[in-house]
Amino acid sequence: MVTESAVLKTALGSYAGTRKLLEGAIPSSLLRLEFEKVAPISKAFAPMVRDQKYDVSEMAIATFLMARAYDKPLVLLPVVLVERAQEAAMLCRRDGPIQGPADLAGARIAVRAYSQTTGMWLRGSLAESYGVKADQQRWTTFEDAHVSEFSDPAWVTRAQKGQELLAMLQGGEVDAAIFGNDMPDAPDLRTVFPDPQAAGAAFRAKHGFLPLNHLVVVRRDIAKARPELVVELLRMLRESGAAVRSRAELRPAIALAIEYCAEQGLLPRRFTPEQAWDGLPAEVA
Repeated sequence: MVTESAVLKTALGSYAGTRKLLEGAIPSSLLRLEFEKVAPISKAFAPMVRDQKYDVSEMAIATFLMARAYDKPLVLLPVVLVERAQEAAMLCRRDGPIQGPADLAGARIAVRAYSQTTGMWLRGSLAESYGVKADQQRWTTFEDAHVSEFSDPAWVTRAQKGQELLAMLQGGEVDAAIFGNDMPDAPDLRTVFPDPQAAGAAFRAKHGFLPLNHLVVVRRDIAKARPELVVELLRMLRESGAAVRSRAELRPAIALAIEYCAEQGLLPRRFTPEQAWDGLPAEVA
């Protein structure tokens, strides 16, 4: 008797580690992934958190930790799709008052959303290394968090209709801005960190890891009812070249991300790094 393979609706970005999977080059008799095209992939995060629109989805770590704190029915998988140093993403004007990260105390900073993962890592690093805490700055945002229950803290205001992040920075309405993957080609801007590569290397030397950006989640009901599908999904991702790691390997990064999120007012409650993996099948180390 031939058993029909399970079909999981999936939203993943295209990376070196997912390309074979997206191309259908990783065969499985147990599981078939039905991919939805979502560009940019961040547009999949809110529907996954709010409505569980997909069975499997890429997700930013800050979004997942917030979703976990609000008991959303998602299970984190130990698969890192994006990790990177963040310092190059924070820009200021060449002729502005910011000469380095220590000058950001009391500064006006714009970011797409306060919950953005790049912003979370940068705020945490600024507080840890320079004593510049999030509530000492004036934040301007343009979007809500992916987790609908979250409201921005008191030190965050929403940009007015028609205002744009890059234009606000170039026009002097803010002192610095945090960008994501799409960095502007603007000769009138420079990085807040004079040497972002060295700053990123210093973070890695201190903590032992690069900041996590995007991992993978599955719906909790699937992980509970069909744990073998999660195991098979991890095999397929590993064979595609994705960074499938152990919970122990990821614990330091998860622990620091939880700490940073809590310090910055992103979480309604704290939880342990072990609790971040709730629902992950026992077969997954």
